Amino acid sequence: MKLSILDQSPIREGGTPHQAFQETLTLARKAEAMNYHRFWVSEHHNAHCLAGSAPEVLLAAIGAATEQIRIGSGGIMLPYYSAFKVAEAFSVLTNLYPDRVDLGVGRAPGGDMKTAQVLATDGIPKFERFPQLVEELGIMLRDRDFQPRITPPLTASPPIWMLGSSPESAQLAARLGLPYNFALFINSKIDPRILEFYRNLFEPSEQATTPQTCLTINVICADTAEEARQLSLSRDLLFARFATGQSSATVPTVEEAAQYQFSPQERAFLDDKFRHAAVGDPAQVKQKIDQLMEQFGADELMAVTITYDFDARVRSYELLAEMYR
Repeated sequence: MKLSILDQSPIREGGTPHQAFQETLTLARKAEAMNYHRFWVSEHHNAHCLAGSAPEVLLAAIGAATEQIRIGSGGIMLPYYSAFKVAEAFSVLTNLYPDRVDLGVGRAPGGDMKTAQVLATDGIPKFERFPQLVEELGIMLRDRDFQPRITPPLTASPPIWMLGSSPESAQLAARLGLPYNFALFINSKIDPRILEFYRNLFEPSEQATTPQTCLTINVICADTAEEARQLSLSRDLLFARFATGQSSATVPTVEEAAQYQFSPQERAFLDDKFRHAAVGDPAQVKQKIDQLMEQFGADELMAVTITYDFDARVRSYELLAEMYR
């Protein structure tokens, strides 16, 4: 099973965006040394706890900090942008780092709707045009005769990945013949047959002749179950704040989170959101991951980990790699 990482450059309480980006670069180098397959970064807006608002810029730095690991966007929120501009940005990245770049695209706003209106050049995000934008993007990257030509020219196109958390995204990925990464860490209520649904509808394309699936889940692994539980409290408080509209929160300390009294409503929200999270010692995490991978029938696992302490985040990925080495 291939193991990959989705990193969101979290900003912890008392930390800075510069620090968050340096930790992302350090984590990318460590992930490469641990033989992870991919290292992707996300796109979020007006979320002060997550520094990554421009994955195409951050990927340039990650590519320079590493040598072989695949790097990619998880993902570019295409309804905000010109498909031509995205094609050129990833043409630059692919020419900088040949055979290493993945272009993951998504329809989600990656933030609140007010911010979405500001991001769109005319104040109207093109959510309804997302399928057309994905098709246009593919043509621009593959068709060497497309006019006007993207600059710089490509000798090989970066693979486009469809990101999603709904049957609609699975259906679109299948129709366009694209690999599909399902965000289980976002939608915990999905029917586990979602990837089977995608495979059954898959139509071979110029990019992919067979379906390819990845499952992205929350993972917090520590040497002991109690340590993992303590580490997860920071994540829990962060998302409880999200749920109550405190979008500017940074990742709280474990001590602050341990003292917080979650309301019954907050606890119910968190239990539901993280029902598929793999939290615990190595044996517990492996059992949960194996169960999910079998249940969903995914080809690849992508882990996303948020902890207050960076060393704990690195340790979680180390333990995960050791489990499946």
